[in-house]
Amino acid sequence: MKTLITLITFLFGSIIYGQTTISGKVTDNKNQPIQGANVYLDGTYDGATTNENGDFLFSTDEEGQHALIISFLSFETKTLIEDVTKLNQLIIKLREDVETLDAVVLSAGTFEASDNSKVSVLKPLDVVTTASALGDFVGALQTLPGTSNVAEDGRLFVRGGSADETQIFIDGIRVFTPYSPTTNNIPTRGRYSPFLFDGITFSTGGYSSEFGQALSSVLLLNTIDEPVQEKTDIGIMTVGAALGNTQKWEKSSLSFNATYINLAPYLAVFEDRNDWETPYTGAQGEMVFRQRLNKGMLKFYAAFDTAKFKLTQEDINLEDGLEFGLNNNNFYLNTSYKGVLSDTWTLTSGLSYTFANNDIDVETSDITNTENSAHLKLKLKKRFSSRFKLSFGVEQFLTDFDETFEESTVSENYGFKNNITAGYAEADIVFSKELALKAGIRADYSSIFNQTDIAPRLALAYKVSDNGQFSLAYGDFFQNPNNDILKFEQNVKAQQTKHYILNYQYVNDGRIFRAEAYRKEYDNLVKFDTEFEGFDSNYSSNGFGYAQGIDVFWRDNTSIKNLDYWLSYSYLDTERDYRNFEYAAQPNFATNHNLSVVGKYWIDDWKSQIGLAYSYSSGRPYTDPNTNDFLSERTKPFNSLSLNWAYLLDQQKILYFSVNNVLGFNNINGYQYSNTPDMNGQFDRMALKPAADQFFFVGFFWTISEDGTDNQLDNL
Repeated sequence: MKTLITLITFLFGSIIYGQTTISGKVTDNKNQPIQGANVYLDGTYDGATTNENGDFLFSTDEEGQHALIISFLSFETKTLIEDVTKLNQLIIKLREDVETLDAVVLSAGTFEASDNSKVSVLKPLDVVTTASALGDFVGALQTLPGTSNVAEDGRLFVRGGSADETQIFIDGIRVFTPYSPTTNNIPTRGRYSPFLFDGITFSTGGYSSEFGQALSSVLLLNTIDEPVQEKTDIGIMTVGAALGNTQKWEKSSLSFNATYINLAPYLAVFEDRNDWETPYTGAQGEMVFRQRLNKGMLKFYAAFDTAKFKLTQEDINLEDGLEFGLNNNNFYLNTSYKGVLSDTWTLTSGLSYTFANNDIDVETSDITNTENSAHLKLKLKKRFSSRFKLSFGVEQFLTDFDETFEESTVSENYGFKNNITAGYAEADIVFSKELALKAGIRADYSSIFNQTDIAPRLALAYKVSDNGQFSLAYGDFFQNPNNDILKFEQNVKAQQTKHYILNYQYVNDGRIFRAEAYRKEYDNLVKFDTEFEGFDSNYSSNGFGYAQGIDVFWRDNTSIKNLDYWLSYSYLDTERDYRNFEYAAQPNFATNHNLSVVGKYWIDDWKSQIGLAYSYSSGRPYTDPNTNDFLSERTKPFNSLSLNWAYLLDQQKILYFSVNNVLGFNNINGYQYSNTPDMNGQFDRMALKPAADQFFFVGFFWTISEDGTDNQLDNL
């Protein structure tokens, strides 16, 4: 009755005063009425709010063509431009705003570590406060599912892939030599400090068409866009010292971080299994300059490091052990720009240059190699609407590798030059808050092979509830063989994998659960007929393989006050026929079962954060020459429990303690067998153990900042 009286009143008023009545109904895509939507003529005070039935009704003195605006929170605003006399008895459907926080996200094969991501599995703080990581972002990522624990190596081994199959990018630009070189049984570390990064994307498979030359995984590191304040960070450690500083101006800023490491004092107290002639010494420096322009951001990033050591390692075939020495110098330069061209166009561009030089002494052999590499990239993105975006780009990879081998009177030179030209296009289509699609294609032309590889990729996500969603991903991925092969042989093909991924993700109130099943199929893997790659090896691209498994991740930081923890588990089934394999078998870097438990607890009364990290991996394959079976034996499982303690002396001074493998598990990485059998026809063996069963670390960290509250807890 009330609605009828209102209608009669409006109609009567319109007849007397010559006003026009505007009316209609507002619903969503499922024809459910929307209550409280704002409906008004643009540029006027004439309008109304929809009632519980979605109806609206108002009158106006305006004449001619006008814009009718309909808006409501979490829905896309709609505009109708029409003569006011025709704006009656309207049926208006609003579409959900697909850019809200509760919208579906494409998550298959991707872990976000960012403060700005809609769904972040880790925060930048986690990368450096994980007890087992020792400040290395790679060490923290090894606690995520999909990675295999190869303790003596230190690099990322993802879903049955070798470490070479994971590529690292800084601000979207390739890093050609991301790890410090090392020797057998001494794990390497990532070259770059977490000090300058605020976002990490770790894709364990199915990643965007924007990234290529990686068979298994990409790791994207994003430098900080703009620091909060000026500050100085000082660190004094049992293994060296560190200094960092940030300066900030109106539209620009400059940050640097320098570290000096010398293991001699530490090794004098805690001896390991190596005979060190020159203990490891190294220096690292990083700098990033940021300039905010009118319509974009320009970044200039540079990093250098130098390292050297010399030692003798126990070797079952050498009575006096194996002598090894290394002198390494590395320089990396990265410039990137991201800006807005118009309301709908954005531009991203960049280039990087890498210089890497290694001087390696093995017994009486001297090996010197030099790599000069560059990456140039241009990317454009067009936003047609919140539901459809198109990006496309081109890039160039340049590599010049040269190596000289000298022994006695023998001197040989090896190397190669290769240019890879690539282009890609990719569309993001959001059908609703529940359904999104990413479809792309990539093409890579390699001059060394005179071959073009086409790689289609597809990802689909569907939200099944307020907190849960499923994702699917498929893709082809190509990567050239590594330098150790190409320096001897260029008559091979780019190696290939196909990824198939099914993912479920649940996020609610500080808790996240992920379960992911995958399968990878390998083709064109490189094979050779000698023990290691050599100038006299016969090479082919006839290798193949597969990897399949399940990854599970759970994190909870709200159920128990001051406690944050996560658990990850991976099951991996993989075989491949490549390198000098006799037939398809599980490679010695792959573990069937991997488990990680990480916890952090803040104790107010102690002004302390206590952390632990436990890692378990099932045994790894190895070949026993006393049997006739290839890679049929298994080492005992790997176990390690690490603890750390960060104590705040005051708000800006931290005393930090950590110990890896606190329980002293006797881990074995594999076995080395003698070259010749004994009198009984048996080959003797030696267990390959970590250089040290435990590692102890003590550090003092002091921050001097403008607000007097910032500290380095996020850098430990």
